[in-house]
Amino acid sequence: MKKRYILAGAVFAFSVSSLFGVDLKSAVESPDATKILQKDKLKPPKRYKMPKNCITKDPLAIARGKYIFHNLNGKKAKTKPPKGLPKFITVNGKKKPKQYGNCVACHNIEGAKGPGNIGPDLTNYKKHFIDTGARDYRYVFQKIADARIDNPKTHMTINLTTGLFNKKEICEIVSYVVSEKK
Repeated sequence: MKKRYILAGAVFAFSVSSLFGVDLKSAVESPDATKILQKDKLKPPKRYKMPKNCITKDPLAIARGKYIFHNLNGKKAKTKPPKGLPKFITVNGKKKPKQYGNCVACHNIEGAKGPGNIGPDLTNYKKHFIDTGARDYRYVFQKIADARIDNPKTHMTINLTTGLFNKKEICEIVSYVVSEKK
């Protein structure tokens, strides 16, 4: 029934425009999205070199990595960020919430409060992957920096290539993921 109404409406509009010589093209918005698409287009995948001393057992760095992993942005973060991690940043002279990772939206990990059922489960990551030799720290760093290197069709956020995070923040996230958790 619904299809008939749509079809009847289209026929009526065509008839009215033909009968009265009205051009209905101007009634439909059709912006040129070329510039928007070019601006939003991702740079090609990039292989990154993990900085020396990237992986740390420093509790403060791990706390920052955990905070980034478990929160979406500074405006919605429920607790105060650890020392060295701002809730807000200044971009082009304007204060805006610091974007965090919200990794728990896709990944499960110890203490996670999120759906965590899309990406791989990162619970006991060190025990299952690092300690067994199945993965190394460089792999985890690259995966968080730009996961497209080994999976061009990934839906994971491209964190370093897009500038969402810097290398230090990625090191802190990796340090958190591979840390021993209680």
